[in-house]
Amino acid sequence: MNNARSNELIAEIINLEAILNLPKGTEHFISDLHGEFEAFNHILRNGSGSIRDKVTTLFNQVLSEEQIDELCFLIYYPEEKIQSLTVQQSLSDNWWFETINHLLIVVRFSSSKYTRSKVRKALPQTYAYILEELIYQYDENTNKKAYYKQIIQKIIDLGEGERFITDLAYLTQRFVIDHLHVIGDIFDRGPYPDKIMDTLIGYHSLDIQWGNHDIIWLGAMSGSKACLANVLRICARYGNLDLLEDAYGIDLNLLKSYSRKTYLDNSQFMPKKNPYRKLRISEVTDAMKIQQSMAIIQEKLEGQLIKRRPEFQMDHRLLLDKISDNQILVDGQPYKLVNSCFQTIDWCDPYQLSEEEEMIVNDLMDQFQHAKKLKQQMTFLVEKGSLYLSYNHNLLIHGCIPLNKDSTFQSMVFNGKCYAGKSLLDFFEVNIRQAFEEPWKSEDFSTDIVWYLWCGESSSLFGKKAMKTFERYFIEDSETHVEEKNSYYDLRNNAEVCQRILKAFSITDSDAHIINGHTPVKLIKGESPIKAAGKMIVIDGGFSKSYQKITGIGGYTLLYNSFGMQLAAHKPFSDKKTTIENNDDIISTRQIVDRQLTRLKVKDTTIGLSLINETRKLNQQLSHNKLSPSK
Repeated sequence: MNNARSNELIAEIINLEAILNLPKGTEHFISDLHGEFEAFNHILRNGSGSIRDKVTTLFNQVLSEEQIDELCFLIYYPEEKIQSLTVQQSLSDNWWFETINHLLIVVRFSSSKYTRSKVRKALPQTYAYILEELIYQYDENTNKKAYYKQIIQKIIDLGEGERFITDLAYLTQRFVIDHLHVIGDIFDRGPYPDKIMDTLIGYHSLDIQWGNHDIIWLGAMSGSKACLANVLRICARYGNLDLLEDAYGIDLNLLKSYSRKTYLDNSQFMPKKNPYRKLRISEVTDAMKIQQSMAIIQEKLEGQLIKRRPEFQMDHRLLLDKISDNQILVDGQPYKLVNSCFQTIDWCDPYQLSEEEEMIVNDLMDQFQHAKKLKQQMTFLVEKGSLYLSYNHNLLIHGCIPLNKDSTFQSMVFNGKCYAGKSLLDFFEVNIRQAFEEPWKSEDFSTDIVWYLWCGESSSLFGKKAMKTFERYFIEDSETHVEEKNSYYDLRNNAEVCQRILKAFSITDSDAHIINGHTPVKLIKGESPIKAAGKMIVIDGGFSKSYQKITGIGGYTLLYNSFGMQLAAHKPFSDKKTTIENNDDIISTRQIVDRQLTRLKVKDTTIGLSLINETRKLNQQLSHNKLSPSK
């Protein structure tokens, strides 16, 4: 090996060793967003309280609580906050100068975990050189103070203060969170999953673990008519048909016309209250009748699928052929039917779509698969997504690892081969990707597997014995509505079971965790999100407004950095306008999951103390007008 190459390798080794000694960047875990864009957007902007922690650490002895609130919200919503402050008061040169200096200190603190190269790549091109000079000001010698002061003053004089502050705010958001984990269920219930997806597409570093509500959207894009029927039914149920029409450009007029002439008013199919806008009477009527249309079409399509896939072992869910004289046999027990809307069913062949239903489904499938924005988002969901992820000694999964009551892995036989545990999830994921790559196939095995993940007993995303959609719609007896959960949800309280699951996924570190979404944590009933002596952490606390009555909170998120893991519980989000006007943050409590007291924490603290001292000096100087901008 020549000397030049040897020197290059030595330099690379030194660089890697140095990087390994940097403090750990913060991982941010969120789950079960369910279309609640504004709450998601706020938590993304404030880093689940990380920004407030840093601002408070730096300024708690030099700024009042009200000033700290103001600075935090300026970082969260720079454009809106500057506009609001401009209306309330005339912003002086001194305000711009002081605010820029405060933000530079926050940016330096937030970026201190990263290499200079990584910071440089994150800088906006417009001010890249200037920002690099100012961010690394803490390396200055006193002879350069006038130089830095002049840079800031020139920015203000040129009327660029607002743009510069906005860049600093978004840089802070960028540096506070190094990597984002989205543990499933972006879609359904809430009205704006499209806006969440647009935001994620623009995010600097993330991964996604698919949820059960994501999988039906992926299934529909992959050609599954049964998944498509579920997507449409759920959109109608939650009063979100405008998501399909306005956000994705899908024409529902054919479906509306058919539903209006075929189905009657039926209170059982009234849409849920839309928390963001009041539906017009015509919209309520259409949602009620479309929900009936798709409930029946769904039952027919799912019946066809179950019949062609006996290996799914779902014959007990063939219900339309069990109806007679306004009664149905479920598990051999007769029940009276209510809210019936079976007028399109041919009782000689109950699972056959009518010609008009067939035409409507084909039209909707064609539109769904060719909707440009939707296709872009689904492609991103596949590229960044997986059923599970092993990351930094943690197992991330939305639903469950199907288990038997004795804690062994629940198995399923497909094509003569038995799958369980990790091999089952790997098998599912291979088929999800295969189905997505061949969207023109609608009844092939891989596409049917995607639907199975929505409601099959051995699905890691569903996690129940059977989905009781039919019973909830048409049988009054509430005992038939109960969906029996997989044993996993009891056994995940056991540390040994969690350890065994982690080992099956080749995660053997003593500080490893399973980080889980999917099931709302009923804090209001005393349930804890931390289970199995800390081996299991459940972070679905209820972003969706429809869950908050049973959870008592507005969601859990998780932070993981060199200080350890912190679980954040959030109070319910009101609305963006009110939140900004009142500086009303939504973090309520923090709970330490574990601590890693390493030298990395000492590094963080040392950098922080240095910047705190700098902050005190700056504010003393500002208060005595020693650094106030010259006129």
